[in-house]
Amino acid sequence: MRKSKIVIGVAVVTIGLGFAFKGTIQTQMYAFMHSSMHDRHSADGMGHDMKNMPGLRGANASESESDELAVMFENFDTISREVTNLPNGIRTVTRSSDEDVMAVLVSHVVGMVDRVARGDDPKIFIQSPTLDILFTNGAEMQSQIDVTEEGIVVVRTSNDPEVVAALHKHAAEVSDMADRGMQAVHDAMAQREDN
Repeated sequence: MRKSKIVIGVAVVTIGLGFAFKGTIQTQMYAFMHSSMHDRHSADGMGHDMKNMPGLRGANASESESDELAVMFENFDTISREVTNLPNGIRTVTRSSDEDVMAVLVSHVVGMVDRVARGDDPKIFIQSPTLDILFTNGAEMQSQIDVTEEGIVVVRTSNDPEVVAALHKHAAEVSDMADRGMQAVHDAMAQREDN
């Protein structure tokens, strides 16, 4: 069963997050999402109601992809990552101490790597603008994914320095989300709103 979860899971990474809103739309969407996130806090005032959070939806994302994001954000404290910046890309090792979260993580990563290769941006509302570069240049990247006892190991490389810089930046953004969950997203969106 676990193996089939991992195999099925090998379908969705890099959302970890790149659709940039411009000007007024960006400010209005951020204000709406931020307000909605806080309005949907659980009864005890802790955390977010991830299942209903509008920012995890996307113009081109399936419900299952958004649900995977919710599971990862709800369980970010079970996720750990190691990132090695290579001269031409990145090597990441991501794992979860929870078997079910690990299956979702693998599915998300595989699916997103596939989407990037096809240039098929899910346009998740909270995703980082860094992903615009990756989705635009996906065909120029080489990707290798292995699921090992260590976790899901992803090596992504490119000959384009702009793409390499975006890979480095996005890997750091995903690590921040693994460390701090939705707070990392709040902070990144607020910073983009201020710029």
